[in-house]
Amino acid sequence: MTKAVFFDVDFTLIYPGPTFQGSGYQKFCGRRGIDVDPAAFDRAVAAASLTLDAGGGLYDPAIFISYTRRIIEGMGGQGDSLDAAAKDIYDEWSECGHFTMYEEVPDVLRAIHARGVKIGLISNTQRCLTSFQTHFELDGLFTVTVSSADHGYMKPHPSIFEAALMQVGATAEQSVMVGDSLAHDIEGARQLGMRAVLVSRTGLPASCPPDVPVVHSLRDLLPLL
Repeated sequence: MTKAVFFDVDFTLIYPGPTFQGSGYQKFCGRRGIDVDPAAFDRAVAAASLTLDAGGGLYDPAIFISYTRRIIEGMGGQGDSLDAAAKDIYDEWSECGHFTMYEEVPDVLRAIHARGVKIGLISNTQRCLTSFQTHFELDGLFTVTVSSADHGYMKPHPSIFEAALMQVGATAEQSVMVGDSLAHDIEGARQLGMRAVLVSRTGLPASCPPDVPVVHSLRDLLPLL
């Protein structure tokens, strides 16, 4: 029996708008006198992704600023203001107004809550998760919220999952983790014995373990609980 369901936030419940796409990066960088090619954004993000695994699991804003700088460089950015532009983008990421919620999310969360299943958030973010709930009108649905900035460790470090389980009062075996990242959400949860569901809205990842369910919309999650 499922007692608790934990959700990742970014790219699981919400997605960024133009501010954090190629055109948005171009505007941020332009304010700092840096010229970048917005068409190179997707390629630059893919090349920079390994930067997020630095730090041994500790949350450090410098990791995210370095990651963002790598994206800017991958878009052709140069000069002495790279770190300043990267920090501008990092700081703005916490603002909920730049994000949109996937349309099925509120109904699915309310359906889970109505079943008496506890819901939690586990997010690698500096965003205030209380503000997140209020902004998207989700107040009262979450029993626990754990951000890596507040906790000190990032997924997939076991500590952040253990903290969420302890606060919600459930064992790993009674709990499910739902997220879009195989490395951070899925493998991080599975190493503690939690069940995991991968959210992949664009198709089936080739590397997904065969025993991990994959959903293309959170509506597909309900029968799995």
